[in-house]
Amino acid sequence: MNKKQLKRLKKLAKQKQQQDSEDYIVELKHYAQLFDGIPQIKLLINNVLESDRLIQQGLLPQPLPKLLLPDNSQDLVYQKLQKKYPAHDKRGDQLWDQYNQALPKLDRLLRNYRDYLEDRYGMWSYVNVGYIKALSEYLAGAPVLEIMAGNGYISAGLANLNPGQQIWTTDSKGWTKENQTGRHPVTDVEKLDALAAINKYGKQARYVIMSWSPDKLTIDMDVLQLIRQQFPDLKLLVIGEKDGATNSPAFWQNAKLSQKGLEKVNQELQSFDLIDEQAYLAH
Repeated sequence: MNKKQLKRLKKLAKQKQQQDSEDYIVELKHYAQLFDGIPQIKLLINNVLESDRLIQQGLLPQPLPKLLLPDNSQDLVYQKLQKKYPAHDKRGDQLWDQYNQALPKLDRLLRNYRDYLEDRYGMWSYVNVGYIKALSEYLAGAPVLEIMAGNGYISAGLANLNPGQQIWTTDSKGWTKENQTGRHPVTDVEKLDALAAINKYGKQARYVIMSWSPDKLTIDMDVLQLIRQQFPDLKLLVIGEKDGATNSPAFWQNAKLSQKGLEKVNQELQSFDLIDEQAYLAH
């Protein structure tokens, strides 16, 4: 494959990714209408739609409930149809088939909301108002360096709550070559890789925030070793899923972790999906 063909394939892949993310909300709105008479299901859909609306407007969303369909979803559908249609009514039978075909598709959409946020907004950690408020209270106005900040949702949220707080927001921006969302930061993001950022601001910052470090890279270990060796007074605040979706196995095996004082932050970080992201102080 020549370079021209490869470039064309990448372009098509990006266009498909953008189209898929647009279709996601269209599909959810369709299911919101279909399940309008079943409040237990409609509430989950509305939570996602409202979350997306707020993020699209540049606002932080509210916390989300677990985005899992009720175990008795089919029973709820049956009860709804039973109230409206007599037994053996063809209209009820047709709707029953429609609902049964829709439920697994809706379940997939709800489970994939985090993927949608990543593709559409470049938001990996679910940065919601309760979480940012608790994090801001924990930091108590101390100067903060955010590394690998992506589009800067954490920094932007902290700055909105405490405009006087010194916050340095940095990212290598290497990922923006493959992801269109990286072209739309929500705050000023200085182009610095993690180690360069710590070397530049480590003497001035009190906390380093490292959120959702990639699980396939060992940059997190490099960060931990740099702080241990050259910036022992810096506090490394890590946000991710231990031994799971974020950070390298080497990091979780070698870092000394504490959640003391972070109880309220972690309470607000209660996950809406199967990923259990938490905040840790790493030494």
